[in-house]
Amino acid sequence: MKKLVIFGVGLIGGSVALALKKAGFTTQIVGVGRSQESLQTALDLGVIDSATSNVADAMQDADMVLIAAPVAQTPSILAAIKPHLCAQTIITDAGSTKGDVLHCAQEILGERSNQFIGGHPIAGAEKSGVTAATDNLYINKNVVLTPTKNTNPSATLATKKLWQDCGANVSEMSAETHDGIFAAVSHLPHLLAFALVDDIASRANAAQLFGFAASGFRDFTRIAGSHPEMWRDISLANKDALLNELTAYQTEISTLKTMLQNSDGAGLQALFERASLARNAWAESKK
Repeated sequence: MKKLVIFGVGLIGGSVALALKKAGFTTQIVGVGRSQESLQTALDLGVIDSATSNVADAMQDADMVLIAAPVAQTPSILAAIKPHLCAQTIITDAGSTKGDVLHCAQEILGERSNQFIGGHPIAGAEKSGVTAATDNLYINKNVVLTPTKNTNPSATLATKKLWQDCGANVSEMSAETHDGIFAAVSHLPHLLAFALVDDIASRANAAQLFGFAASGFRDFTRIAGSHPEMWRDISLANKDALLNELTAYQTEISTLKTMLQNSDGAGLQALFERASLARNAWAESKK
């Protein structure tokens, strides 16, 4: 790959660029973004080789395009690059939802949609922006690709290699399966963390509550420090699956409430033991 164009040189896109550079690749990396200040920072830090707001210039002789901007920007980016696509140009993204992105690609790119393959790196941090980018963000992390029967096999292979070159483990699944899984294990936890912090912050004694909050609160709410725009877009994009998960979680909360009302110690302990065993087994599997 001689030229990679990254739309959105923040934590995700910037970390891809740094990982490729660390691995010794001489790929020309061009950054495109809304903020000239952010692009200049990326240049100053050596994350990208050049930056431009001119899409036509950026796309000239591009081998691959990585869309690493918030998912709500994907339609406008696809529309902007479509007139400048070459037959060999591969387009992928790094968004946390895949069904909506795939639909946009099919609608906007038309016959060129076979050059698009959805991607989702399961890596990140509560900090955002190019200054948070690191060259080891993807080491031994999972990346999910969501090719369809119409996806050009060469696009799948090249995108898989991109993430493997960054140190990631790559798997494939349908967009629908992906969105259902991540509504449960990623999107719902973020909503719960945001909701808890918002609840505490809105109380009259918020300062007192935050003053006594310790490691349990810190660990549970760490992800509430994440990028608000990005998580707004993710929540809306995966609305149906997320609503299902919220309903299931409300049922679990109702069960807990009933146990407390009935002073059901045995029921509470049984639930806590099931959860503790499941959580510890998961943690052990990740070692």
